Amino acid sequence: MRALAVDHTSPGHLSLTDVPDPRPAAHEALVRVEAVSLNYGEVFHGAADPATPDGTVLGWDAAGVVVQAAADGSGPAEGERVVTLGEAGWAELRATPATLLGTAPRDTDPGALSTIPVAGLSALHVLRRMGSLLGQRVLVTGASGGVGRYAVQLAARAGAHVVAVSRDPAQADGLRALGAHEVHPEPAAVKQPVSAVLDNVGGQQLVDAFALLAADGTLFSVGRSAGTDSVLPADALVGTEGRHDRSIRTFFLFSDPATDYSADLTWLAGEIAAGRLDPGISWRGPWTRHSEAVGALLDGRLRGKAVLDLQQP
Repeated sequence: MRALAVDHTSPGHLSLTDVPDPRPAAHEALVRVEAVSLNYGEVFHGAADPATPDGTVLGWDAAGVVVQAAADGSGPAEGERVVTLGEAGWAELRATPATLLGTAPRDTDPGALSTIPVAGLSALHVLRRMGSLLGQRVLVTGASGGVGRYAVQLAARAGAHVVAVSRDPAQADGLRALGAHEVHPEPAAVKQPVSAVLDNVGGQQLVDAFALLAADGTLFSVGRSAGTDSVLPADALVGTEGRHDRSIRTFFLFSDPATDYSADLTWLAGEIAAGRLDPGISWRGPWTRHSEAVGALLDGRLRGKAVLDLQQP
């Protein structure tokens, strides 16, 4: 089969090549991949990392159709459209266990489905950790990115007053359309305290967002796209009135103890299919144009998700 494999001599550190077909285990379905979406982490820390060996097939997010159901009877039947999470997804075929696979209506756009796994699941699981959001002020940094866009939409639907942070002023109207009540260029511009933060940026934005937390508030560190250290001043940790018992928690999807994502993937896919969630695709093209997508992602020019189509959409 054909796959996008790491090639440090090529633009974007990837090239299309032939690799062996996967051999699914008894609990895995074989999926014909139709579309994949790219994540900054797998591109920057995977493909662009000189330590990643040439020939490595990466890719967390993929959507397609089951061509061989799992031999043990778990998971969907042959012919079902699915969204999948895992490794080595940038290939024509993927073997996926039922726990990392969600089903979708047959006519759902596979490109839209491919945006769900890392971004949608991360946003959903972090927001759940915040508890009841009804009437709470929730800050989302990096709100125009993949995780951020899903977080804005899901938090608004949960009844939160969503405070979105995006450095790109052109994103403001779009973020309000997704459910944001306020849009600011940086956390330092926010005037009122917040109950919780989903931080996708790190660096100084994490420091400034933490300063906005009200008593008992929590900041969840999800991404570090700033690429700089987060240095808290000494008085940031003083638990004075209104600032007591605040915390910072880390989150990494693949370390989440909730390892069966099938129900959440299926629910998110249904919301995409029904038009109740916007997948936020800002770049899309055939996978032969992978270097363009990778370049836009690494240069910070993407707002939302980049999707590569293996089949014509």
